Amino acid sequence: MTGGLNKDFDWVVAKFEEMIKRETEVSIAIPTIRILIDVIRKSNSTTVVGLQKELEDAVKQLKSCPYNQSISLSSVCDSFIRFVTKRTELDFPNFDTCKSNLVERGEQLSNKSSMSRTKISQLADKFIRDGVTILVHGFSRVVLGLLLHAAFQGKRFSVIVTESRPDSSGYKTAARLQAANIPVKLIMDGGVSRIIDKVDYVLVGAEAIVENGGIVNKIGTYQISIVAKAFKKPFYVAAESFKFTRSYPLNQSDIENLKNDHISEPFKACRSCSSCENPEQLTIDSPTLDYTPPSYITLLFTELGVLTPSAVSDELIKLYC
Repeated sequence: MTGGLNKDFDWVVAKFEEMIKRETEVSIAIPTIRILIDVIRKSNSTTVVGLQKELEDAVKQLKSCPYNQSISLSSVCDSFIRFVTKRTELDFPNFDTCKSNLVERGEQLSNKSSMSRTKISQLADKFIRDGVTILVHGFSRVVLGLLLHAAFQGKRFSVIVTESRPDSSGYKTAARLQAANIPVKLIMDGGVSRIIDKVDYVLVGAEAIVENGGIVNKIGTYQISIVAKAFKKPFYVAAESFKFTRSYPLNQSDIENLKNDHISEPFKACRSCSSCENPEQLTIDSPTLDYTPPSYITLLFTELGVLTPSAVSDELIKLYC
């Protein structure tokens, strides 16, 4: 054991990194679930308690992974443990039968997660009407899939995408939409208030959906929600249910406790700035996430249904009980 990690599960991180590199378009849930299923298959434990301990050790390894750039991974791991091991000793008193059924439950969760984006696209389809203009922030595979699905259905709409600094992920979103022949315009993050009266609504993804119905997402999301509310524009969120988490942030400072809230290489100060003799000495703070309270969110599109923020706590109760 080193630093609380069981070295017997080093293979978990290696395999996870390999899958993330190879399967760039899949949800982070899929490789995570597949690996945890493999942990069950390879387990030499003879008791449910021992198997649960092995799963917990594997989860610790995953959460320490350098590729864990998202708090979503923690939610996936927690969902897997909760769904797969629930009432195991009562349901399957024979351990061998129990183990095979745990694998089966894991496969069910994997299949469910694989279909979640398609289900979200279908449920949200009625919100994309001909002629609408949608403001998008950052890069979300769920949001992108939703928009591509609508375009495939023959709907005509346009999208405005923010640059989404500090990683400029908005460029990736804009390029993918442009490749699908969807009219798209890229704007500076600071230009949202200039164009908000031209959009019909805002659509964003989420890194996490918290207990009160708020979301943790790409930095700048909260600011956009404030502008949207001021101009009476609907603010929609599209995300899979595995991103539901029992955390309850009260303000922005609570986000600082989340893993990888700051990028490892802060953006560089402008070295051509004549008013600053030593730009490299500037203290630069570059958080990647912020918290948007539920009062700024109109609806959430999930595979469980189209939810109001107040309905999230009810869904969490169903998931955890």
